[in-house]
Amino acid sequence: MRIIEVFHSLQGEGLRTGVRTSFVRTARCNLRCSWCDTPYSFGPGVERSVASLLQEIESHGTREVCLTGGEPLLQSESVALVRALAARGYTTVIETGGSLDVTPYLPIPRTLLSVDVKCPSSKMDARNRWSNLPKLRRRDTVKFVIADRKDYLYARRTLSQHPFAALALFQPAWGTPPGRLGDWVLQDRLPVRVMLQTHKILWGDTPGR
Repeated sequence: MRIIEVFHSLQGEGLRTGVRTSFVRTARCNLRCSWCDTPYSFGPGVERSVASLLQEIESHGTREVCLTGGEPLLQSESVALVRALAARGYTTVIETGGSLDVTPYLPIPRTLLSVDVKCPSSKMDARNRWSNLPKLRRRDTVKFVIADRKDYLYARRTLSQHPFAALALFQPAWGTPPGRLGDWVLQDRLPVRVMLQTHKILWGDTPGR
């Protein structure tokens, strides 16, 4: 696998926020979101074997793993890694930009999919793979990064036009007023969860945190 970094930190997003986690950040991405906070992951990275990754993850002393990127679904070896983690009793959150097929990961036990729906401010909304959404399970999440009112209306419309069983997470784009998004959700009484990027509150944009 082509890897940018492996590190030990606290999960900063989603339902497992605050949980001590081993992060595996894969190299390369097929999207170029306008607000991307990890452009350093676009590079080629370093070739790593699944065995070496498992050994480093084991050294962190946690049973929680987050496979992120870049875009981890670009690499076929990521399926083998997630299977190996499940066989060893790890729970893995797989973070994907939502443009690639999630089907290969659904049968693997102890996995949680975090699938993005790209809103207009990302400039990548034309790349959303809508066929992923009805495949998701209740334990999975669908994340909307929302920068402005146009994004919010797009996300709200998606909830009705593309129903799914997973939990919807609305996350304010970093640097935008988070309370504004909270007010919109309250006004419309949406069945979503508003969440912040906790790792950025703790450490800013420091890579590997």
